[in-house]
Amino acid sequence: MPMKLEGSCQCGGVEFTLDSQTPVPYQLCACSICRKVGGYSGSVNLGGIADSLKIIKGKDLIKKYTAIKDRGTPNEAKCSSERNFCSNCSTMLWLWDHHWPELIHPFASAIDTELPVPDEMVCVLANSKPSWVRWPEGKKSVHDVYGDDSIEGWHKKHGLFME
Repeated sequence: MPMKLEGSCQCGGVEFTLDSQTPVPYQLCACSICRKVGGYSGSVNLGGIADSLKIIKGKDLIKKYTAIKDRGTPNEAKCSSERNFCSNCSTMLWLWDHHWPELIHPFASAIDTELPVPDEMVCVLANSKPSWVRWPEGKKSVHDVYGDDSIEGWHKKHGLFME
């Protein structure tokens, strides 16, 4: 059975719930987009079931941002995903991409529900990480781009997928 997640923004203006089959916050992305929108070292995204998202409070405060990848280079382009955030306090809430409309990716930092603790971290986009950013301590695998598994694949491989 999927895990019900409750989330909110820092100012309390936005509250939401959603169901997740992949609630373990195991993957830290250090790309320039995640570092700039998520703060310091990057972002940890979870997987959620898009049609289970319920905005309890603050729908009018939620704004969308489409990030620009490869900013300042000849390959500069808008990302296909949109990041949803509170327009009052700037808390990043979730990411959604029209290529996978059935999925939603809440930022672990916006989740108030106690989440399972991963046995290891998967650190991705190391090729984008500046030297001053430190990976978390403990067991981890580090990848210049992405790891071998999707969020769902990682949860299934580790017996943590919640049907």
